[in-house]
Amino acid sequence: MPRLSEVIAALDALWPPSRAEQWDAVGTVCGDPDAEVSRVLFAVDPVQEIADEALKLGADLIVTHHPLYLRGTTTVEAGTFKGRVVHTLIKNDIALHVAHTNADTADPGVSDALAGALDLRVTGPLVPDASDPNGRRGLGRICELDRPETLREFAARCAAWLPPTAQGIRVAGDPDALIRRVAVSGGSGDSLFAQVRAAGVDAFVTADLRHHPASEAREQSPLALVDAAHWATEWPWCEQAAAQLDAISERHGWGLRTHVSRTVTDPWTVHAPSVTPPSNPGAPN
Repeated sequence: MPRLSEVIAALDALWPPSRAEQWDAVGTVCGDPDAEVSRVLFAVDPVQEIADEALKLGADLIVTHHPLYLRGTTTVEAGTFKGRVVHTLIKNDIALHVAHTNADTADPGVSDALAGALDLRVTGPLVPDASDPNGRRGLGRICELDRPETLREFAARCAAWLPPTAQGIRVAGDPDALIRRVAVSGGSGDSLFAQVRAAGVDAFVTADLRHHPASEAREQSPLALVDAAHWATEWPWCEQAAAQLDAISERHGWGLRTHVSRTVTDPWTVHAPSVTPPSNPGAPN
């Protein structure tokens, strides 16, 4: 079995910490570098449910996309929910490693996995990494469909092929408009509207779209918006990342067993469709 330090070195080669945003908190949160690793669990969020799942599975390492401590802390006291996670991990010899914005811009990265989940053909990054001589790294991806679809059909594709969540899929645009070229960005993407418009795509698939940026984007162009749950747009990366580590393990003869958590850690749990009761004369028509 490889040591944790060897596995972390392999993960850092896939997603170099130096490529993370300055505000980010990536890398190893806890773990003994000399401990042996046999099972690795991939997940989006380092929450208690995932720590408990790793314990039940017998995993020695959890790799998550989201950081546990994105901002500084002064305590890991077990009465706090993050402190409880840390205590669970350390008491049971489970390491935690985070690949966040360094995985977003990697080749392949989070948006490649999102495009793959939707069966889209990637043609290049939405926001290229200027330091990449091959022009493949960067934030978001520009994609093409094998054949044009209406926005209604494309939205149904997203709803069917992304992991189910309470939110489902929200769509802005003419449902009969034809979609040929698509920009995708896993996670929150409404800071990228300028780059999306410049790319000349027909639709943008992302998460966490806010009212004002989305409204302004729709007023400025016929761009269709497809807004999925944050967790759902990033979960496909877990499968991609596990496959990457599988390939490394096979090359080195490590015999690692990788697992992808199916636990839905999206915070939203119920969706109630809007209805206008006939007895409510004050509701807008």
